[in-house]
Amino acid sequence: MIPFETYAKQVEQHIERDYGIHVITRDVPDPFTGDLNGAEIHIDYAVKPEERLFLLAHLFGHTVQWNTSNVDLAMGGLRKPPVSDDQMPILMQYERDAARYALQLFHQIGITDADQWLSDYAACDEAYLMHFYRTGERLPSSTFWKDGSPIIQPRAIPPFTPVKRTSRNDGIVI
Repeated sequence: MIPFETYAKQVEQHIERDYGIHVITRDVPDPFTGDLNGAEIHIDYAVKPEERLFLLAHLFGHTVQWNTSNVDLAMGGLRKPPVSDDQMPILMQYERDAARYALQLFHQIGITDADQWLSDYAACDEAYLMHFYRTGERLPSSTFWKDGSPIIQPRAIPPFTPVKRTSRNDGIVI
């Protein structure tokens, strides 16, 4: 059993201490549960520890992207469905890369027993986003959960300095 609450606290401390990214727990407007701006990660106060752990790690991954690539920063903007099929591969690669940074973050602090869980959660997030981008319909993310997704591979986190940018206040974060 993964100790989600313990891991979420460890990840949050690591993000703040070692990367200088402030984590803010607040009321994130529905239907969203998290947000980011390049220097801060916002998590809704009502999420369960499992979702908090995923959001901390995944939004950290996007924070790395936003601070290291202007192309990735542009990818993080709001997309109005339906999104054309030719844009889907690059959007899904953007999501996969965020998950790869998230897994590297876990490994940096010795969390090595959650690779399958993070891979399953990231696959669920991808499936949710693909559905939303194609249809505009927001189904419960649990609708897309499947156990046993292919294990993602960690990606080295490049050095970066967090820079506050426009918030994704109306972004697509589950």
